[in-house]
Amino acid sequence: MTRFPLAALMAALTVTPAAAQEGWGIAADIGLGAEVEPDWLGSKDMETSPWVIFRNVDLTRPGQAATADGSSDGLRVLPTLNWRGGRKADDSDALTGLDDIDGTVEAGVKFRYTRGPATAQLIVRKGFGGHDGLAGSVGGKYRIAPNDRLTLWPGIEAKFGDDSFTQTYFGVTADESARSGYAAYSPQGGIYAAGVSLEVRYAVTDSLAVVGEVEYSKLVGDAADSPFVEDTSQPALRLGIVHRFDLRF
Repeated sequence: MTRFPLAALMAALTVTPAAAQEGWGIAADIGLGAEVEPDWLGSKDMETSPWVIFRNVDLTRPGQAATADGSSDGLRVLPTLNWRGGRKADDSDALTGLDDIDGTVEAGVKFRYTRGPATAQLIVRKGFGGHDGLAGSVGGKYRIAPNDRLTLWPGIEAKFGDDSFTQTYFGVTADESARSGYAAYSPQGGIYAAGVSLEVRYAVTDSLAVVGEVEYSKLVGDAADSPFVEDTSQPALRLGIVHRFDLRF
């Protein structure tokens, strides 16, 4: 199971949304939860792990009020972080003879354009740790607000990675081939998965909310053809509690 340094995160949860609206600001949902997802990319077995939540980010101008859920119109260029869990050869018989992969911190930028209820976004991140390639996603979602507290975002997404990323998670090197019995395999970079999702946010108070996400992705292309992939269907379920903060500078 993945472990995270949570002290800073728990401290951030105590931040009270700023009443004043002077200066530039950033607002976001930050919190903790749990997620159930495949043990590794291509696995048929599911694993439960902590979910560190940082989402619905909104950048605000001086005098502009932050939105309750990051749905302000216009183009936003935002920082983004992601944790990708590692993989060990003894996680599955299918991985016997393959190299272990450490957990990876992915840092990058998100380009988001919102107009009314529709949002399009592009995410590009660089890996540090288990892989050193580029990975990200492109997609869109549609905001539905049945009432003041409940917000739904059905969406579609394509996930991509460069050659370094796909080789790390779906490839078989010559040394791995000799140990595992798989033929050497060098997948090309590009879209490795596509899927649909539904995000849900329910505001318990002005600053506290319950969030969840159901996602179904399917490995495609060279990733799906990897010799050790057990299942191309990759579902995920996430549930957590967040605090909405608004920091002004």
